[in-house]
Order: sequence, then structure tokens, then C-alpha cells
Amino acid sequence: MARSQKEDRSAKGEREDTEIVDKLVGINRVAKVVKGGRRFGFAALVVVGDQRGRVGFGHGKAREVPEAIRKATESAKRGMKRIPLREGRTLHHDMKGHFGAGHVILRAAPPGTGIIAGGPMRAVFECLGIQDIVAKSVGTQNPYNMIRATFDGLQSINSPRMVAQRRGKKVSEVIGKREDPAVSAPAQE
Repeated sequence: MARSQKEDRSAKGEREDTEIVDKLVGINRVAKVVKGGRRFGFAALVVVGDQRGRVGFGHGKAREVPEAIRKATESAKRGMKRIPLREGRTLHHDMKGHFGAGHVILRAAPPGTGIIAGGPMRAVFECLGIQDIVAKSVGTQNPYNMIRATFDGLQSINSPRMVAQRRGKKVSEVIGKREDPAVSAPAQE
């Protein structure tokens, strides 16, 4: 009993869906005034990720909240991106991202720091699988622009493997030896 390729893909797709975590960032309600009252509509903003380096966001609009969330989740799954992480817990280097009036500063952090970030950025980092990061948003507090600015910063990450490949060198040549700050700092008396 051989299964077709389509059945294999659907089984694989079901397995991937069970691993994906989604976080609802916000719901907006809008009212349209019509003869006889108001018509309400809802817009949902959702972030999804596999907590192993893939993350995406999406938004959906509908007359009912569950339908808006479903549309947003499907949109986020379609637009997932892979982000390289250092040791699977933090960023490779510090970076800035912006979108419109939203500016974010993302900084790698030592183990045990946790996620120090606010609101929408925290949802992105939790879905991405980052455990140690310090982030600051400057400018707008609009969650849509904050998430887009965060993604702008995350997409500019260059892992040592990517830099080495671009330069035609080995990863060890690009990284070099990292010095221990306790050893290299002179003793203060």
C-alpha cells in the first residue's frame, strides 16, 4: 500500500501544524453606522512560529472574531520566514529595524537574561524561540508597525555561516577567537 506524494505532503503538513505556536497580538473593532444601527467588524493580528527559528505574522478581517483570527493565522503561516539564531537562544548580533514611524533596537543577551521586550515584540520572540534578548521600541506604539519593524530587523541578521559563504572563507576564519572578558580585563585594585 504505497501512499501518493499528495498524501505524504498532507501528513507532513498536519505534523507541521501541530508544532506551530500562535499568539494573538491584538483585536480591533470597527463600527459602520447603517440604517437601523451599527455593523461591527473585527481585525485580528496574529504571530505564529515553530519556536525553532521560523516565524511569521498576519492579519485578518471579518464580521466575527473567530473568523478574523482564523484568517490572520492562515496568513501568518503562509508568510513564515527562517531567522538564524545563535545557539538556538539569542541573536548573532545587535541590529535596528524600522517600518514607518516604528523603530526597534534588538540586542543579543547572555544566557539567563530572558526576553526583555514589550507587547508585540515579545510575541514575535516567543514564537521564534528566542530565550535571551533585550529589545526597545522607539516611536510608534502601533502593534502593526512594531511587528513589521521587528521583522525588518530580524531579516537583516547575518549568521557567521552566511558571511563566510559570501566571502568564500571558512566559518572559523570569520569568527576568530572570542576572548573571555574576565581574562582580558586588567585587575582593578
